[in-house]
Amino acid sequence: MPDRPDVAALIASRICHDLISPIGAIGNGVELLGMDPRLQSPEMTLLSESVANATARIRFFRICFGAAGPDQRIARSEVISVLTDLSRGGRVSYAWTSPADLSRREVRLVFLLLQCMETALAYGGKVGVTHDEAGWTILAEAPRLKIDPALWEVLTDARAAVDIAAGQVHFALVPEELARQGRKLVTEVGVASIRLRV
Repeated sequence: MPDRPDVAALIASRICHDLISPIGAIGNGVELLGMDPRLQSPEMTLLSESVANATARIRFFRICFGAAGPDQRIARSEVISVLTDLSRGGRVSYAWTSPADLSRREVRLVFLLLQCMETALAYGGKVGVTHDEAGWTILAEAPRLKIDPALWEVLTDARAAVDIAAGQVHFALVPEELARQGRKLVTEVGVASIRLRV
């Protein structure tokens, strides 16, 4: 009997798919307008940066929240491209080390965990992701972290009682994805760093 479809992931994929084309078209229009030296202005720069940020976010969300079949693959170059675009002009920077060809489901799990890291790095910081024979390691470092202990408890104990807001939905999705992949998460939360192993 086939697995039941992940309806929420299919909805996320559909939304991202339908938004990426019009936002890409807006980006192309802004780029064309930017070729006219008479139109150079702070407003034009803001518009260009906003379109680039929206495009990066949608690409990230498509991997993070979208559907991922058991046999789907994703290239390391695409992952790095998404994270590079995401960090451009943002408070969080990413470094990614992994094999060239990756399971899309594994990357989806790592992206969900990156969302959790982003929540803790509210004041900025850097995140390193590495993959080796033991699995994935994600290390976030910042001079100052914003940690909600109840949210982080949800990652390793799905029965933990906590009210999760829309902006924290990734914390609710991680235990489901861990169970789906048969993986365990080890968390180490310090004063200025968080290390996750999965």
